Amino acid sequence: MKRLYHINEIEAYFVIRQRGNLQYQVLSESDTMHNADGVLSDQVIRLTNYFTKQKYPAVLRRVTYYAADKNKTFVYLTNNMEIPATQVALLYKYRWRVELFFKWIKQHLKIKSFWGTTETAVRIQIYSAITAYCMVAIIEHELKLHRSTYEVLRILSASLLDKTPIKELFTKKPEYVADDGQLTLNFI
Repeated sequence: MKRLYHINEIEAYFVIRQRGNLQYQVLSESDTMHNADGVLSDQVIRLTNYFTKQKYPAVLRRVTYYAADKNKTFVYLTNNMEIPATQVALLYKYRWRVELFFKWIKQHLKIKSFWGTTETAVRIQIYSAITAYCMVAIIEHELKLHRSTYEVLRILSASLLDKTPIKELFTKKPEYVADDGQLTLNFI
């Protein structure tokens, strides 16, 4: 809660999901009449627990939203009192999409470490990694390969200095030949 109050003090906004058993007092409530847009309640609250009240002494907005597509109810907390309650739910949904995008980046793009830490340097490295990933996806699609992206990347990285055309890398079948006790890989 202390970090959230710092965000509030610098006049920025946040939207988070309510977790756990939050003790609060409702100061005012907007009439939502359980309308079709999914907003069940829109309240202005003040935290009442001694420790949380010390960490976040300002008022909060508490929005209860029913997502029909998931058949689930979500409770959001924000310090933005101006936007409509449906916007609060949408902001959280978009925030979650951004988090999923970064999770995808971590899982699929092989960025071992950043060469620079400025915003421009990080952007260039992420754009380069996304471009490389898209190029591999295009190769997979064009050549109608039935291999994972990881496998295609491994084959391409192993043959970076090889002058073999890309199409031949995936169309030729490897032949294993035993010679002098060593196993070698020859393409026919």
